[in-house]
Amino acid sequence: MTLGVLGGTFDPIHNGHLAAGLRAQAALGLAQVLVVPSRIPPHRSTGASPQDRLAMASLAAAQQRGWTASDIELKREGLSYTFDTLTALRATLTQQFFFIIGADAFAEIATWSRYPAVLDLAHFAVVARPGITLDSLQKRLPDLAERMTTPDLFKPPTYAKASAGKQSSSVRPAIILIQAETPDLSSTTIRRRVRAGESISELVPASVASYISTHHLYVGTNL
Repeated sequence: MTLGVLGGTFDPIHNGHLAAGLRAQAALGLAQVLVVPSRIPPHRSTGASPQDRLAMASLAAAQQRGWTASDIELKREGLSYTFDTLTALRATLTQQFFFIIGADAFAEIATWSRYPAVLDLAHFAVVARPGITLDSLQKRLPDLAERMTTPDLFKPPTYAKASAGKQSSSVRPAIILIQAETPDLSSTTIRRRVRAGESISELVPASVASYISTHHLYVGTNL
């Protein structure tokens, strides 16, 4: 069984996040997608609490087949680093998994904590985003170009059972570039629309819009 991990601040989760996850799920045949909101993102402040962001992620995930939300980062103290999350998942999972990320975020991968070691913890499924072409990633990140491939060329490595019962492989995880159309949305835009009293019904799932309204999120904040 193959698993995708869709991580992010999700402040709030929106249709752009869902589109990226769905495109990766279809391209790689993922049976499950785990949506992982960060507790304390390293590079930004949040407008909603970790608990509210997890609740919205859970509502959005419930509408997709094979999707669930995870509180793995909310349980961990301190800043939320992808390296720590992928390390924890590797310790508990026996199947290969894919970290789903937008091309815009992956373009900044060299600024991440414990780069490039973080890329050795999972296959990275990089989904095209408006404004960042997949071709440009090879030019921007030349040291990673040889690890980049496409879903049709990707061949999962053969894993052998290690003595501790964990799966191991000498093959380095791949960076899989997924060409797809995804909405040009940002959580920043959604928060601004909420503050302005404008509709967000076309930008987030209805259940998420209702949660934001019911809990009065993003009102009276500049974030």
